[in-house]
Amino acid sequence: MPFLKLGNFVIASYVALITMFIIHLLIVAIAGVNPITYIKKSLPVLTFAFTSRTSAGALPLNIETQRKLGVPSGIANFAASFGLSIGQNGCAAIYPAMLAIMIAPTVGIDPTSISFILTVVGIVAISSFGVAGVGGGATFAAIIVLSALNLPVGLAGVLISIEPLIDMGRTALNVSDSMVSGIVTSRATGSLEKEEKTEEVAI
Repeated sequence: MPFLKLGNFVIASYVALITMFIIHLLIVAIAGVNPITYIKKSLPVLTFAFTSRTSAGALPLNIETQRKLGVPSGIANFAASFGLSIGQNGCAAIYPAMLAIMIAPTVGIDPTSISFILTVVGIVAISSFGVAGVGGGATFAAIIVLSALNLPVGLAGVLISIEPLIDMGRTALNVSDSMVSGIVTSRATGSLEKEEKTEEVAI
């Protein structure tokens, strides 16, 4: 039974990660980049991030992929580097929030209450600053969030056995969100390059 519950948590985690990736695609589309093009060009770096579990190690590929997507070099470097420690969707947002919601009932807190949800959102947003872009960074982010919410940190240790399985998807999402940030910033500043010029960069 415990293994079944852990399996359910893995499934729930990937449902959340996939949902967030779909949101990334919507943002990319709004920014003027074809989502299919985004997937095709980002697949190598996302695959590397998924298998290596380190967004820091994927930094060179991240920058190269953003250049292929039309992001200027300066913005690509900034977005990729900044994304290593701030605003990681997978490690610093989804995972700690899911743990907080899961653990809250064990101490008599209603995880569906508006006040608790707003508190979680605020603490997760603040704690997302400074999360290391290496394997296991999500565990430290979760400990910070659980401590701030006065929830039992020890219960997070139960998930250590399945941490690598979830961390693969989280890392890929982290890399994706830094690339999306680069695309959105380029669009907002009017510096996103056209497809023709992008192809020249790829060559």
